[in-house]
Amino acid sequence: MVEDRAVIRTDRHFPMPASRAVVWDALGRPDRFDETWPWLRSFDGSELRAGVTWRCEVQPPVPYRVRFAIHLREVVEGELIEADVDGDVAGSARLELVDGELGTDLWLRSELAPGNGLLRSILRVMPPLARYGHDWILDTGARQFRDQRLS
Repeated sequence: MVEDRAVIRTDRHFPMPASRAVVWDALGRPDRFDETWPWLRSFDGSELRAGVTWRCEVQPPVPYRVRFAIHLREVVEGELIEADVDGDVAGSARLELVDGELGTDLWLRSELAPGNGLLRSILRVMPPLARYGHDWILDTGARQFRDQRLS
């Protein structure tokens, strides 16, 4: 099978030292996302429920910002969030809360592709830079969420 180099696929888990109820409660407070993530330059989203759209602008430690909308397609309290993403990045994402050794694991699966010419060029010419920016947001975001929202 040939790998599609125009898509960044993620299948990772992030251990959280709290119960699923506590983690879900923290995820359900989008009004505090800007306090948690300083690289989140703008955020417009009021609640965690199916049918809602969140709009974001993020600044990874790379020379570009990424603007996108997250359309919450399915939300199952304490268990699952499925979303479609469009804008500078486009695709789908699924976040599951599962019981883990430390409490709860956040399991993220996503397929995201560049939604504009600049990001397509970066991914084509410098795929390690695109992957670095993507992974930095995930790793840093999980650590900040754990440290600031669950401690």
